[in-house]
Amino acid sequence: MRIHFYLRYHTRYGQTIFVSGNTDALGNDKAAEAFALSYLNDEFWYGTIEIPGKSKEEINYRYILREERSVDILDADKDRIIDTEIYTTKEIILIDTWNSESNIENAFYTKPFQQVLLPRQTKAPKLKEAKFYTHEFKVKAPLLNAGEWVCITGSGKMFKNWDVKKLLPLKPGGNWLSIKINLSKEDFPLRYKYGIYNSVSKTFTYEDGSNRILQIEPVKKQAIVLHDGFIHLQRSWRGAGVAIPVFSLRSKKNFGTGEFNDIKLLVEWASQAGLKLLQFLPVNDTTATHSAKDSYPYAAISAFALHPLYINLDSVAGAQHASLVKSLNKKKKSLDQQPDLDYEAVMKFKFSVLRELYQAKKELFLTDINYFDFFDLNREWLVPYAAY
Repeated sequence: MRIHFYLRYHTRYGQTIFVSGNTDALGNDKAAEAFALSYLNDEFWYGTIEIPGKSKEEINYRYILREERSVDILDADKDRIIDTEIYTTKEIILIDTWNSESNIENAFYTKPFQQVLLPRQTKAPKLKEAKFYTHEFKVKAPLLNAGEWVCITGSGKMFKNWDVKKLLPLKPGGNWLSIKINLSKEDFPLRYKYGIYNSVSKTFTYEDGSNRILQIEPVKKQAIVLHDGFIHLQRSWRGAGVAIPVFSLRSKKNFGTGEFNDIKLLVEWASQAGLKLLQFLPVNDTTATHSAKDSYPYAAISAFALHPLYINLDSVAGAQHASLVKSLNKKKKSLDQQPDLDYEAVMKFKFSVLRELYQAKKELFLTDINYFDFFDLNREWLVPYAAY
């Protein structure tokens, strides 16, 4: 199978576009071995690769902008996937749009938004899949309201020349909404637009901006796939929230300071109050002088290590060593009764207990798979941090 890449991106002199992916021709996800595209014109970069018949079923690829003496810039779309078994054609033409990491819409595909904050998208009416199609259109639309779905319309016979009564709805599939259309009898270039149909008000709203233009005509035994980026809508998301330092989350179960375990209590409260966002002051380790100076949260000694101040001793001790922590209830009560956080006293107290727990549990680490997994995944920063 032959795959053609057309990336819509305007570069400046000295810049080159590469494609990295999970196949030999694209360097097996190794940036240094990525496939280089060639400058085609002011609008597109282009390249062609050959995929053996026994290649992986799914090709996941990503673009890289490279410039000499500069850091590689990655395209933000990690989810461009081509399932080679679906396409019966000998050639696939990919027409893609660069997605900058700075696009605010990317934030809406993170887990907090996808799993909690955004409403579930309304399912569009099902269309009978065409047995034969020439083009597959894909677009992202993260900010759909209840009762809305994305449709496509345009010039030509298939779209009834912009007839909004003959809209074609896209179906969801992961982050992309898509539709397969037979455009073999159309005149090119073809102009089209996405838009939002509201099933409650029975109205259709075009996306903002100029018409999209499709230049490449279908050829026999070719499939054309368009990743059109984001639908152009002037929409935003708003949510009220609370900003707080973790040490302020005082509860009955902590030792003189708010701890990571107390965040769950804050989440429950925020949910009851109708808040959508939580923002915390930095929680990285600032232990440099072992004095009150280290209480300043913006003086981190590591970009990765979390602050031991927020460790919950009960959680670390577990049931096996719970007696060690319970014997310290008098000291715990004394710290909890302080009107303000006594940073030095809490740190001194916690470090002494953590040392005892380490001595009691250190042999277990040698047989703990979770410990070795954590160490292997974080070796790059953990070793110099521990030495420092």
